[in-house]
Amino acid sequence: MKYNIGICFLFFCILMTSCLKNEDSDYDKIVAVLEKSVLQKATIFLMEDPITLTSFVCERSSGGNHDFYSEGDYWWPDSLNLNGPFVRRDGLTNPNNFTKHREALMRLSEIVGNLSSAYLLTKDTLYANAVVKHCTAWFINDTTKMNPHFLYAQAIKGRHTGRGIGIIDGIHFMEVVQSLCVLESEGLLDEDTNYKFKQWFSNFNEWLTNHQYGIDEMNHPNNHSTCWNMQVALYADYTDNVGILDMCRDNFKQTILPNQMAPNGSFPLELKRTKPYGYSLFNLDAMLMNCMILSDTKNNYWTYSTADGKSISLALEFMAPYIENKNDWFKDPDVMYWDNWPVAQPSFLFGSLIFDKPNYFRLWKINDHDPDIFEVKRNLPIRNPLIWLDRIHNL
Repeated sequence: MKYNIGICFLFFCILMTSCLKNEDSDYDKIVAVLEKSVLQKATIFLMEDPITLTSFVCERSSGGNHDFYSEGDYWWPDSLNLNGPFVRRDGLTNPNNFTKHREALMRLSEIVGNLSSAYLLTKDTLYANAVVKHCTAWFINDTTKMNPHFLYAQAIKGRHTGRGIGIIDGIHFMEVVQSLCVLESEGLLDEDTNYKFKQWFSNFNEWLTNHQYGIDEMNHPNNHSTCWNMQVALYADYTDNVGILDMCRDNFKQTILPNQMAPNGSFPLELKRTKPYGYSLFNLDAMLMNCMILSDTKNNYWTYSTADGKSISLALEFMAPYIENKNDWFKDPDVMYWDNWPVAQPSFLFGSLIFDKPNYFRLWKINDHDPDIFEVKRNLPIRNPLIWLDRIHNL
């Protein structure tokens, strides 16, 4: 009997060692793809000073210097009434829109996510200190910080000073918050600074969940509600707001997943757009990030399936062939940026780890990891996967 127990224990140790090696192997493969680029960019980013939205003022904004402002992408001057309200041209971005606040936020996300990744690779606190410098400018410094709301996002000339759908511009806070989670877990934030960062996002989440714009966005039927949910869930997790986090869990299970996904794993409302391919990829990434943020030791959204079989694994299976060969796409090409997709979609990297799909890893590895097209970057808020890996390994 003792001999059998010893053999079983030895087998268990071998099995666990094998699992750990596989986990390390996954990490090593990811690092092999990213390390050189991450450290090269980090060297440049270390030299960059913070730039917040207070550096850019738009006279069309109804807000002040500390208020985020952007304009609806697909709204143009009316050719029959040039001084009248703008008119909508779906899928066609107006190049004369004010984009400086978006650009500043995307820059913050890119710099902070990269520097946090460089810290994880090297454990050099020089990178972490630079992250704190940029975030302090955005969230603490009275002269340069942003007010925690999106009242004036995606305005439309002659129609709206701001709209609920402008909240989607905030997806570029995702990697900022996750970077702060990394620094907190590493013990690199002093108590006062950590409190002030969390207070800002707590205030932001209060606005997102109580203002009519936030309520409108939560109830939006397509990728907007997916992105609202992943933002609010992450900020709630970061600020230890269990009530809001549980609300996001229920919203994903009861509304977002069953209402947005078709039985074959596609997203019908994205397929109706003039850029169905890009929007399908975008919503898939956001769906998967919901699963990552909402999952913990008690809640597994990776394997969750609705009664009629809708799940994140089904969505990945649907899109995989069209990343493998975009020419097989069954809809008309997107009206803009068709040639710029796919890129290194984070959904397929994380999906490869969760579902043990080597081909998903390959589909992530072979595509562009550093796109420079503004619109592609705007729809790719998760560009630094190293900072997210603990959320997978901690399941």
